[in-house]
Amino acid sequence: MKYVNFGLGGVKVSPIALGLGFRGQTDPADGIRTINRAIDLGINLIDCANVYGFGDVRENAGTSEELLGRVLQTRRNEVVITSKVCSEVGTGPNDYGLSRYHIINQCEKSLSRLNTDRIDVYLFHMSDEETLKDEQFRALDDLIKQGKVLYGGVCNYQAWQVVEAINIQTSASAQPLITAQNPYNLLNRQLEDEFFPMVKKTGIGIMAYSPLAVGLLSGLYLPGKPAPQGSLWATVRKDLYQSYMRGQVAKIISEVQSVANELNATMAQVALSWVLSHPEITVAISGSDTAEHLDDVVSSAEIALPIELREKLSNVSKGLRLDLDFGIGEGLDVLE
Repeated sequence: MKYVNFGLGGVKVSPIALGLGFRGQTDPADGIRTINRAIDLGINLIDCANVYGFGDVRENAGTSEELLGRVLQTRRNEVVITSKVCSEVGTGPNDYGLSRYHIINQCEKSLSRLNTDRIDVYLFHMSDEETLKDEQFRALDDLIKQGKVLYGGVCNYQAWQVVEAINIQTSASAQPLITAQNPYNLLNRQLEDEFFPMVKKTGIGIMAYSPLAVGLLSGLYLPGKPAPQGSLWATVRKDLYQSYMRGQVAKIISEVQSVANELNATMAQVALSWVLSHPEITVAISGSDTAEHLDDVVSSAEIALPIELREKLSNVSKGLRLDLDFGIGEGLDVLE
């Protein structure tokens, strides 16, 4: 595994991260086995959140942190871990958002579930426009000064919001954000409009979630064929499947399949390799639910797409801004 600097931070991480949304996982033992397998394969970045858990995230929020905490007891210094705050965790008036109250409260609860003394990278899961930004980022910096958090980041922010945050931190002499987490894949290239230029200007790194477009680029779903029985697009999103699997989306999936055949690789490897081929992307987050999926995913970091094949994929997907990360769970990246 070739490790890279985590955005503006000096800490080194694998270009593939394991996301603990566990969209299809129900067995804690399998979850622990998946985390351990990821570490064994060289993945040293584990992406979590206070609302992640098995099945219904509202009923099982926090279980992903608890599982990760069990692994950390023997492997803490082998990994860099993230967690997140902002999403709704209860019915009370202070059970969501980015007030100092909620940030500090949720950080303590995450530390307890993770059974560790620090969160390496603490991310604001989404923007909170009801709370003063100065309050939000001073609270984050206080956690950094206390050693409970080492670095800060944001998720699902627009480019101007990231710049605003950095300016607020600069004026407060606070440690700047090192990363931003947003969706990016062959079906959704929205980040290229304003986010990529912002990254080149600031140096902040992007954690790309949903690199396989909620599974549509995984190889499980092919144009003209029904979604596999029991899969996400055959169950939760069955009403949307046919509407997406046509036109430009169908052409992109067919092109990914063609490139994969030419390289003797899997479609998932090709789609992930395309994401990682962009210098603005620091990390691609894999939502692998089983240890078996990880072997395929890790290999994508080693595939160097020939320029002509990369351009072929870029050309067929040019202009597409398909946002597939909606409507399930409070955290937009529970489905990777």
